[in-house]
Amino acid sequence: MAALQPTSLSKHPLSSGTPTIFGSKVQSGDLLPTQFRFWTSFRSKTGVKLKASAEPPALTRELKGDELKGIMEMESGCDLFDKLKNGFLSFKSHKYMENLECYQALAKGQAPKFMVIACADSRVCPSTILGFEPGEAFMVRNVANMVPTYESGPSETNAALEFAVNSLEVENVFIIGHSCCGGIRALMSMQDKAESSFIRSWVIVGKNAKLSTKAAASNLSFDQQCTHCEKESINNSLLNLLTYPWIEEKVKKGMLSLHGGYYDFVNCTFEKWTLDYKGSIMNGKNRVVMKDRLFWC
Repeated sequence: MAALQPTSLSKHPLSSGTPTIFGSKVQSGDLLPTQFRFWTSFRSKTGVKLKASAEPPALTRELKGDELKGIMEMESGCDLFDKLKNGFLSFKSHKYMENLECYQALAKGQAPKFMVIACADSRVCPSTILGFEPGEAFMVRNVANMVPTYESGPSETNAALEFAVNSLEVENVFIIGHSCCGGIRALMSMQDKAESSFIRSWVIVGKNAKLSTKAAASNLSFDQQCTHCEKESINNSLLNLLTYPWIEEKVKKGMLSLHGGYYDFVNCTFEKWTLDYKGSIMNGKNRVVMKDRLFWC
């Protein structure tokens, strides 16, 4: 008997006579181990059972809507990973193999010039937006691209900062915010006595940015206030960087520069500025004094 070649699950109930299963026909009464293994593998997820009869394997009932949806989602998941697989193989062929010497050097160590702190938002990948290549930027991404103060205690963000500044000895720390930030909107919407949550516990890092926004832009709409706070929060995090003794020491000596950036993905523009350390110190570290401000569009 010719072996079956499984292709896809039929969307229709199996017909009588000579049924078509997975694109192949079987004669009545044949027992097919391939089919049995396939359907058995789905039993825990779909509740599908096989009839104990002389007939070819068949469903005892039609799939319910949620069960069919589950199978379709599994197939969709395979499609998603097929895309990732193709992306990886394309990267390997067109980037890795064509720049093999570079990647072999990176395998031995890294010496990035930048430490980038960006938002976890899926729309704002720094490497895509700014063209960072492997080895050029040590990155950490979190909700709303925030930096807690030194006194706040350990977090994945300050652990990354410690490694980047003290071990990798990066020359630039670049905090990148963006338009339509959900984390900033959560901060601006947060009530003082709201219930505790992971998001609230994190975005409270930007409380000072919220307060200064309310003071400076109370006459604006809520959306405009959020836009204002998105930039204000970047400056708040730049000031928070100065609470780390080993960061401030390097900034003071000119060994490290602190930068802010804002990506407006609605209009595809980018603003960049650098913290003026001396000017900010004269302000009592309460306000960021900027220099080298640029606007790219």
